[in-house]
Amino acid sequence: MTILNIVHLCLLLWISSGYSFQSRKKEPVIPAHAHNDYEHKRPLKDAIKYKFKSIEVDVFSVGDSLFLAHDFSQIKPGKTLRELYLDPLKKIISKNNGTVYGGETELILLVDIKDEGLKTYKLLHQILESYKFMLTSYNQDIKNQGSIAIIVSGNRSLEYMKNQAVRYACYDGRISDLNSGISSSLMPLVSDNWQHHFKWDGKGEMPAAEKDKLLLTVQKAHKNGYMIRFWATPDKSGIERDAVWNELKNAHIDLIGSDDLKGLQAMFLKQ
Repeated sequence: MTILNIVHLCLLLWISSGYSFQSRKKEPVIPAHAHNDYEHKRPLKDAIKYKFKSIEVDVFSVGDSLFLAHDFSQIKPGKTLRELYLDPLKKIISKNNGTVYGGETELILLVDIKDEGLKTYKLLHQILESYKFMLTSYNQDIKNQGSIAIIVSGNRSLEYMKNQAVRYACYDGRISDLNSGISSSLMPLVSDNWQHHFKWDGKGEMPAAEKDKLLLTVQKAHKNGYMIRFWATPDKSGIERDAVWNELKNAHIDLIGSDDLKGLQAMFLKQ
């Protein structure tokens, strides 16, 4: 083979590899919520892999640590907020130019407090102090955007959070809070139990009255500057779950929750 032929072959390989790289679309961050992510086989890793915008963890305070568990009896040594989430996120951000996904997209870490709200929240605030360089923070409701937005759910203390001079977390509201006038800088998200507001479980067509109710609820939330999320939607693989997912997507729900991360990402990418 002559030198000219070798150069020609290398050029063809370079063009081919370049075309292949350009033709692969970068998967977008999807408006999805990883329910009880710490219970998955690969906590945090799969939620990042599948480009989920929001990740949920349940916490209990024990000593100076926040342990991840749905019930106190399920607490295991080493399974803490620091070790499974905050420290790994710190490493990801340091390797990725200060972001999780790139650009200005915040990753939401929803911390669901399962025990005494105020005590555990104070410990959470103390822990977050060490990671404030990567967190969205609030100084008298003035937002300083970071790579990760912490939102507190479960047992919350609204009045205490409202009176903090500096916050590293926000409040997760409920449907009953939609007309409360609470600032979206304090309450950026409203979450509620799907089954408390809708009877439809994906079987057949969604009743027109319930579809209208869903759309009006979303519109009201967005008008007031809130994101909206429902938990306890059908999550068993099948046509019923897919039907509910499609209605949530069409209604512009900000965070659709699931334990099936791969399946939910596939739905968004397919559409």
